Amino acid sequence: MTKKSLITCGLPYSNGNLHVGHIAGCYLPADIYVRYLRLKEKEVMFICGSDDHGVPIKLAADEQGKTPKEIATFYNKQQKKDFAGIGINFDTYGSTCDSEYHTQTSQEFFKILFDKGYFDKQSSKQFYDETSNMFLPDRYVKGTCGYCKSEDQNSDQCEECGKVLDVDNLDNAYSVLTKTPASIKETFHWYLDLTKFEDAVSNWLKTADARDHTRNFVKGLISSGLVKRSMTRDLDWGIPVPLDDEDAKDKVLYVWFDAPIGYISYTKQACQELEGNSENYKNWWKSKDTEITHFIGEDNTIFHCIIWIAMLSAEGTYQLPKSVVVNNYLNIKFPGKEEEKMSKSRGSAIWIKDYLANGGNPDTMRYYLTTVAPEKSRSVFSVEDMIQKNNSELGNALGNLVNRVLSFYKKHFGDEILLTETKVDEIDLAFENSRKEIVNHIASQLDSCNFKQAQDDLFDFIRSCNKYLDDKQPWSLRKTEPELAKAALINCMNAIYTIGSILSPFLPFTAEKIMKQLGVNETPKWKDSTKTLLNNHMLGETEILFTRIEKEEFI
Repeated sequence: MTKKSLITCGLPYSNGNLHVGHIAGCYLPADIYVRYLRLKEKEVMFICGSDDHGVPIKLAADEQGKTPKEIATFYNKQQKKDFAGIGINFDTYGSTCDSEYHTQTSQEFFKILFDKGYFDKQSSKQFYDETSNMFLPDRYVKGTCGYCKSEDQNSDQCEECGKVLDVDNLDNAYSVLTKTPASIKETFHWYLDLTKFEDAVSNWLKTADARDHTRNFVKGLISSGLVKRSMTRDLDWGIPVPLDDEDAKDKVLYVWFDAPIGYISYTKQACQELEGNSENYKNWWKSKDTEITHFIGEDNTIFHCIIWIAMLSAEGTYQLPKSVVVNNYLNIKFPGKEEEKMSKSRGSAIWIKDYLANGGNPDTMRYYLTTVAPEKSRSVFSVEDMIQKNNSELGNALGNLVNRVLSFYKKHFGDEILLTETKVDEIDLAFENSRKEIVNHIASQLDSCNFKQAQDDLFDFIRSCNKYLDDKQPWSLRKTEPELAKAALINCMNAIYTIGSILSPFLPFTAEKIMKQLGVNETPKWKDSTKTLLNNHMLGETEILFTRIEKEEFI
């Protein structure tokens, strides 16, 4: 039986707009994968939504003088618009603070683990702001990592070395609210003892599909020993802890407890919206006929590959993910400036909203983000490099191939494909074989989630199509052997048909334009991507696929 595929992306905080680092981190590769699976006629559900709880949203609300829900609702809508604008379309895009399923599902999940005895209630030391007279949850505190000594780190995890932080290993801690030194006081919380799940996580890791850097990072965390982790917080924004306990009052679930449960609650929402029955989520989460794949950024690795696996193992009725696909950070380099880390708070990024509003081509962005995808290590988004690749690789290699083949054919042979018997030489045979080979090769790369390599190899094939055209020189043949010239052009159009088919997961808008120019109304399924245009087939109108970008237009 062909397994169904449930694909999820890490839930973005609804406290700001999306930038190119977010898209490269997990959403674009996930979208490429989903589009590919659907062309392969797989049954797929694509799930995401905003993460509305926790400190980041509360901080944004405090800064802007609004309620957390107002902030979350505003950015949830903007994120949905940004995703659609760049060609990323989820089956549902939910909201953890505005879902009829999420609070109930999260509280039920917590209660199951509590009733099974997996939580320990214990007093703990927590950072406290004496000026504001309040406990300071994770991101209300910053300081110096006690392990790698990186400054300005949040109190839950170091972004540089990935180590979990707390009151014992965050030095020089201060409150982000008042900029005063944070003191330490005792409070009560409920802890999930991760040491009980070291074997479960280790066994999952042995069979899970994960990139080498992910696997090695998780192995390192396990070997150094897992710890108890608090799953509740002192905060007035979040999902209330569902316990009849005086110490549970005014406490909420840790955002990294309720956020991954959003994958489940959003699946319920999608099943209700698409199938009319939210209980069908069990067919995706509790059936062995479904393979679950999470796409995330590197900063979420510990939560998805350790805590989430422990949570699912403790609950016991859900399928564990088959794959967790992790991309590293994408830094940025503006012209005349040094390379720097993308930062929502510092504004050092290119925002999807602004890029699209200024007329940016979504497929130019999709193409470039895949060429520099940080699949195995951190990489850099260079504005100048993106412009150069748009003008050379997209404009000259792909755009010029499509335009010169179709324009030349239509000018000299008309709008109709008219096949004739001509002599086939070794160049033609090799070219036709390469057209069939590239489809299988790209499929193999995509099956392995090697999106960057798959796109690079596809564009190598595009360049080989240009070489074939230059070798055959139909512009010269037309004068002496017009039928041979026509045959070479038709061979190129068949190659363009294949390109338009398998390009669709990467550049969906461009693939659709290519097909229309060929007179094909819809993108073929993957198995049909090596078909040929039939005799008497009518071509569509030609148009320029990519316009040249000048640096001053973009910056």
